[in-house]
Amino acid sequence: MGKRSLWVLTLLFFMAEIAFSQGFPKRLTRIDAGGSDSLRPAVIVCPGGSYSWHDMKTEGIGVAQWLASEGFAAFVLRYRVQGVPAFAFGYRFVFRGHQHPDALCDLQDAILYLRRNAHSLGIDPHRIGVMGFSAGGHLVVSAAEFFQTDFRKDKATERLDSLRPDFVASVYPVVTLSQKPFVHKRSRRALLGEYRKHSHRLRDSLSLEQHVRPDMPPVFLVNCLDDPIVHYHNSELLDSALTARSVPHEYHQYRTGGHGFGADSLKSSPECIAWKQSFLDWYHKL
Repeated sequence: MGKRSLWVLTLLFFMAEIAFSQGFPKRLTRIDAGGSDSLRPAVIVCPGGSYSWHDMKTEGIGVAQWLASEGFAAFVLRYRVQGVPAFAFGYRFVFRGHQHPDALCDLQDAILYLRRNAHSLGIDPHRIGVMGFSAGGHLVVSAAEFFQTDFRKDKATERLDSLRPDFVASVYPVVTLSQKPFVHKRSRRALLGEYRKHSHRLRDSLSLEQHVRPDMPPVFLVNCLDDPIVHYHNSELLDSALTARSVPHEYHQYRTGGHGFGADSLKSSPECIAWKQSFLDWYHKL
C-alpha cells in the first residue's frame, strides 16, 4: 500500500469515527428487557481497552448481562476512544481525532440522559451508577471527581449535580497519569493525544489520586496483585486518596486474577471472581 492510499484510508476511518460520534444516545445500549413493576437501579458499564478500543464482549455485554440478571437496568456505553486506525497509523499528529474530554463527555451525556428519562426507562433517577474496567475504570472515577464541570460545553445542564453518578465501581482501573513507574502509557497516550501526552499539567489534571473530593459518591474498587497490564499500585494510590478524604468506599485486592476478566469466571481466578458478590453486598448496604 502506497503512502497516498494509506492516507486516504486513514481519512476515511477518521470521517467514519466523526459520523459515528454524532449518534448519541445510540452509543448507549440497554441489555435488560425492562418490564419491572418498580423502578430499577441503573448501571452504565464502561468497558476497557486502553482508551484505544473497547472490550465489548467481556467487559461490556458480559458484565451488563450479569448486572441485568441481578435486577439492574444495565447499559453499555461505547464512549469515544482513540480507535484502532489512529493507534495503527498515528493520524492524530494531523487530525484531532478522539481524545480528552470526548470520553467523559459521552459518559456525562449518558448519565444526564438516563436521569432526564428515568421514569420512561423504568429506572430510579437517584440510583444511577457507573461501572468501569481498566481505562473504563479511570473514566467512571473521572465522572465522580469532575461532576461539577460540564465538559459537554455547548449543552445546557440545569444542575451540575445531575452529572454526578450515585455510586461507582472501578475494576482494575488506570489511575495515575503522572507517577512513574505506575503509568499505563498506552492509555495515557490514547486519552491525551500525541502532543498533549507530554503536558505535565494535563497529566496531573487527570491523575485521579490527585483529585479525590469528599463529596464524591461511594466507590467500590477492585484489582489484583498479579495484574500484568495496569500496575496494582494504581488502585492503592486511589484507595489511599479516598481514605484521606473520608470518601465512603470499599477496596478489594486479590492475590491472583490478572487483568481483563470482567464478570467472566473462566477468565479470572476462583479467588478474584468473588468481586461480583462483594459488589452486590456492598451495593445493597448503600
